[in-house]
Amino acid sequence: MKNILDQIQVFIIDDEEDVRESLSQTLSFEGIKSEGFGNPAEAIYKCRQGWPGVVICDLSMPDMDGLEVLDQILEIDNEIPVILFSAHADISIALKAVRQGAYDFLEKTEDPQTQVDTIHRAITKRALVLENIELRKTIDNAHDIESRLIGHGQAINTVKKELINLAQVDVDVVLNGETGTGKEVVARCIHDFSARKSAPFVAINCGAISENLIESELFGHEVGSFTGASKKRIGKLEYANGGTVFLDEVESMPHYLQIRLLRVLQERYIERVGANKNIELDIRVIAASKVDLNEHVVNGGFRQDLYYRLSIANIELPNISQRKDDIGLLFSHFVAKASKKHHKSPASIPSTLIRQLEHRDWPGNVREISNEAEKWVLGLSISQKSRSAFEDNSSHSLDEKLGRFEKEIIEDALLRSDHSISDTADDLSIPRKKLYLRMKKYGIGKYDE
Repeated sequence: MKNILDQIQVFIIDDEEDVRESLSQTLSFEGIKSEGFGNPAEAIYKCRQGWPGVVICDLSMPDMDGLEVLDQILEIDNEIPVILFSAHADISIALKAVRQGAYDFLEKTEDPQTQVDTIHRAITKRALVLENIELRKTIDNAHDIESRLIGHGQAINTVKKELINLAQVDVDVVLNGETGTGKEVVARCIHDFSARKSAPFVAINCGAISENLIESELFGHEVGSFTGASKKRIGKLEYANGGTVFLDEVESMPHYLQIRLLRVLQERYIERVGANKNIELDIRVIAASKVDLNEHVVNGGFRQDLYYRLSIANIELPNISQRKDDIGLLFSHFVAKASKKHHKSPASIPSTLIRQLEHRDWPGNVREISNEAEKWVLGLSISQKSRSAFEDNSSHSLDEKLGRFEKEIIEDALLRSDHSISDTADDLSIPRKKLYLRMKKYGIGKYDE
C-alpha cells in the first residue's frame, strides 16, 4: 500500500487564499502533497474515477457551496473521501453533510492536529479502497489469462505472474523467446490487462516490412515527401497514440531506424517524413526478439543504448522443451479450437497419441502444436515420431524408468477423465489421497474436482 499512499494528494477548495495556503503549509509539514483551488469547478474537473486523493472543501463559497461540490465529486467516484469544513459549527449542517456522503465535518477553528489526524484517516481509507480495486483487477486478470496462455507448468505460470505484474506498470518491455512461443499473445495480454486497454494495440513485424517502406510505415509521411507520396499518411506509431506498439522481430530493424526509434523513446514525439512539426506521443513499446538481444548488441547487430531503453523489463518465454507437461493440454485446446473453426464435433484424442506428442521435438513450439492439432482435426496425417519412456534412457535407473512410465499412465487417465481427480482415481482404482501424492511426486499440476 506504500506506493499508493505516496501517490495520494489533497485538494483544498476554499475561496479564501489565506485559508488554502495555511492548510497547505500544515499538510506539507506532514509530508502530504496538496493543491489549492479558489474555483470549485477546477477541482471537480481534475477529479476522476480512481483518482488517488482526498478533498477538503469549504462549506460556504460564493459560486458553489460545499454540499453541491460534495454531490458532484461523489457522482464521479463515490469512494473519494470529501471533508467539509466551516468557520462556524452547525450540528444540523454537519449531520446533513455526513448523510449526503461526506467523510467528515471539521471546524476551521479546531486544533490543527485534529484536522491533520482526520485527513490522515481519510488518506488511509482512500489508499485501502484503491489497493482493493487493484487487487480485484489482478484477480480478474489472473482468471482471464488462463484461457489465453494455456498450461499449468511452472515455466508458463512464471510468465503469467510476470505478465500480470508488468501490465499494472507503464514501462517498455522486451519479450525474448524462440519462434512460436507466443510473444504476440503475451504482448496482447499485457496491453489488455493494462490501463491502455481501450486504446489501439498496433503490431509491427520489423522483419516483414521493406526497408524502403518501414520509415513511412512507422512515422507516416506528408504529401510530396517522396516520389509516390500523393497523400498524407498517419504512421503506425502515431496511430497507436495512447495505446501499445508491439515491435516483433525488433532485432531485424535497420540501424538508421534504431536511431530514430531511440529518439522517439527518449523524447516521446515523432515527425512524419517530410514534416517539421513534432507530434507528441504517448505509447508503450513492447519489443519481441527471437534472438538474445544482449548478445546481438555485443555482436554489433543492435544498438546498446536502444537495448537499454527498451529493456526496462524483460520476460523470457519458455520453449516447448521446457513445457513438456503442457503438451497434452495445448494439443487438446487447439483441437477444440480447430473443431469449432471447421464446424466439426470434437473427437476424443487417443492417449497413445498424446504420449507420442509428448516425446516429439517441437522446433516450432506452440505454433507447431496448433498446426498439428488442426491437421489432426481435418484428418490429415501428422508426424508421430516419438520415443518411449524406456527408449534412449540407458543411463536411467529402473526406478526412474518405472517412474516415467507411471507418470504417463496418470497423465493419460487425467486426459480421459477431463482432469477430474475423482474420476481419475476411480479409473486407476486407487484412493484419491494416493493419486494426489503421485501427482505431487511427478510434478503434475492440480486439476478441478
